[in-house]
Amino acid sequence: MRNDDGEIVNSERKPKTQHSEPRTQNMRDLLLRLSLTVILAAGLVMAQTSATVSAVEPSTDSLMQQGLQAYQRGSFDQALDAWKQAADLFERAGKIGEESLALEQAAQASESLGQVSQALQQLELALTLAQQTGDRARIATIMESLGRTYLAAHKPDAAVQYLTQSLAMAQAENDRRLIAAIHNDLGITYAAQQHDTDALASFVTSAQEAQAVGDRPLTVRASINAARMALKLNQPDHARNWLDRSLDALNNFEPSHDKAMNLIQVGLGYQKLRASMPAMNAPLLLRAAGVLLEAAAVSQHVGDERMRSYAEGYLAHLYETEHRYDESLHLTRRAVFSAQSANAPESLFRWQWQLGRLLAATGKLDEAIASYGHATTTLRPIRVEVSSAWGDDSFAGEDSVRPLFFELADLLLHRAALTDDSQGAEQYLRLARDAIETYKATELRDYFRDDCVDTLQARITKLDQLAAGTAVVYPIVFADRLELLVSLPNGLKRLSIPVSSATLTQEVRAFRKTVEKRTTREYLPHAQQLYAWLIRPLEPDLASFRIDTLVFIPDGPLRTVPMAALHDGTQFLIEKFAVATTPGLNLTDPKPIDRGKVRLLSSGLTKAVQGFPSLPFVEEEINAIRTLYQGDQLLNAEFSTPRLEQQLQDQLYGILHIATHGWFASDTTQSYLLTYNGKLTINELDQLVGLFRYRKDPLELLTLSACQTGTGDDRSALGLAGVAIKAGARSALATLWFINDEASAALVSEFYRQLRNPARSKAQALRQAQLKLLADRVYEHPAYWSPFLLLNNWL
Repeated sequence: MRNDDGEIVNSERKPKTQHSEPRTQNMRDLLLRLSLTVILAAGLVMAQTSATVSAVEPSTDSLMQQGLQAYQRGSFDQALDAWKQAADLFERAGKIGEESLALEQAAQASESLGQVSQALQQLELALTLAQQTGDRARIATIMESLGRTYLAAHKPDAAVQYLTQSLAMAQAENDRRLIAAIHNDLGITYAAQQHDTDALASFVTSAQEAQAVGDRPLTVRASINAARMALKLNQPDHARNWLDRSLDALNNFEPSHDKAMNLIQVGLGYQKLRASMPAMNAPLLLRAAGVLLEAAAVSQHVGDERMRSYAEGYLAHLYETEHRYDESLHLTRRAVFSAQSANAPESLFRWQWQLGRLLAATGKLDEAIASYGHATTTLRPIRVEVSSAWGDDSFAGEDSVRPLFFELADLLLHRAALTDDSQGAEQYLRLARDAIETYKATELRDYFRDDCVDTLQARITKLDQLAAGTAVVYPIVFADRLELLVSLPNGLKRLSIPVSSATLTQEVRAFRKTVEKRTTREYLPHAQQLYAWLIRPLEPDLASFRIDTLVFIPDGPLRTVPMAALHDGTQFLIEKFAVATTPGLNLTDPKPIDRGKVRLLSSGLTKAVQGFPSLPFVEEEINAIRTLYQGDQLLNAEFSTPRLEQQLQDQLYGILHIATHGWFASDTTQSYLLTYNGKLTINELDQLVGLFRYRKDPLELLTLSACQTGTGDDRSALGLAGVAIKAGARSALATLWFINDEASAALVSEFYRQLRNPARSKAQALRQAQLKLLADRVYEHPAYWSPFLLLNNWL
């Protein structure tokens, strides 16, 4: 029999009776049987309903245990799900202390999956709940977790703030276990800041404290970190000692995800030691291979396919370094399979990449290109997660995926050279350029850490056709050479320049250092050498197609120098061409400015504020612009973040002109524009101006006429190059370094005057303004006029 829900409640059938019974007795028996049936049915329904509820909502204890078991075998997604369910149940029960603990555990799983933003949200909520309980030990522990997670999010200032508070609380409570953990986190912070000696000291302290309180997992982690830092400080004997101690300790651990992960780190440590201890190369190689084999066995034992993929992949790399390609290929394919089984794209792309590298080394070029393509496809949607996911990358957060795209581009260029058909060869050239374009977009995403790049790419149409008279110069800096991909009216052309990355970078640094010196001509030899590499090989084509505008998409160190100041021995590049710069071809929205609709908001400082010098000619600059364009102004005390926000909300502007001190740093959180009583960060600028991204008519032009970047700082120059994208503007006019504000006022005013001419593009308007200063004996030195860059849309 089934109830209304379809559940079996009683399947017994009574046999028919063979004898006649009195009616009353029959009725009593029937009622009794019915009562028993109802009671049994009700009991079964209640029991099964209870079982169903129990299946839907397991106990909090079982969920917490499930999460722990899943985490230990590397099933982070299952662990996250279990701990989130437990947190929900604790919330319903009003158990805020237990909810805080479950959220902290969930954050650990989120971070292991690379979901750092979610981990931070969970920890912030866990901290709020812990503060309500007044449990200082829990508060300190969560603060330590927050500090560690902010490190993973590449926010060292926030990390240090939480770690410092946590350390003070832990010391007050004499919680030596927590103190040991915090010292390990601080060591990672110091390492990321390149304070290597302090980092090593913190790791040693952490290992000693953890050992003293019997925290074996932390002792091992801190010891491995000490080994890595000792190796970086060129202390290979100390590094090996720390690795040996870690391995000895791990031999006594039960199989788990953490044991496998630490074994892999030890194995990688022995591998890296080989270069510093050449006499021990063979024993270290065998030791590394043995440890990685053990890591693979542990991973297999606990069913951790993700960690197994790492163990097999890194073991395959060991074989690769010994040119044993057959064994390496076999192991790499196993690593790919393990990563696919674990649904671990942050691991998978590494082994697809390694597989492509091995195929290329064995002469299978087309298969190699296909495998590299799989790796980039796997990486694209998880790039942010990869930047914080577990791996063997350095503490300093080096960009570990740049070689993937450049190696792919190199293979495609090689394939193009082997292709006899000119159209087929050009297609490979375009694919090579697309690989670098993908990296450039990725690089900007990582710098700004938001969706501004994706928002732009969703809005614009890919640039395939160039305006007449325009050529796009696309330098790609390889270790052994410089490749120039040049878009001309008849297609894409490739030129290979035999100059190494090191030599090119040295020349670029020397040029940047000397071109800022206004009283000498020391820059000239460097300007001429760079011209010889970047421009002279193009001269026949530029003349043939009557090119008048050059658009550069610079790579690496080339972002830090003004192309306009390159010199052919007779004249500057700007005397022959209009020059523009854009961070990527697919990051540019090349549409002419609608001069009839332009309304301008000009803002800035003339007075000395907050320790910065006055800019007396800014007022003259702004007044000159206001005679050319309708609009409003915010000067000095009126130039504050709230007033700027109000103005941008109330009015529609086509041009935003900001004349104030500005600084672009390697870390976007350190970049700012000076206001009268504060600093406007680039993220705040994005929030103020970012609404333009979603309007039908975006901001046409953002001008920053007094900003600067660090000399030799490629990432700060990247931030400057991407400022238009960040602010949702089609174009930006900005400076690489701070110059005389009288010269700046003269150049900027002339630029706006030239921009009024509908026959001139923005790039041509800037050229005319730069030529005007060049013709002035007072300002003819390139230090005055060349740092002005037109960024993104040059039309």
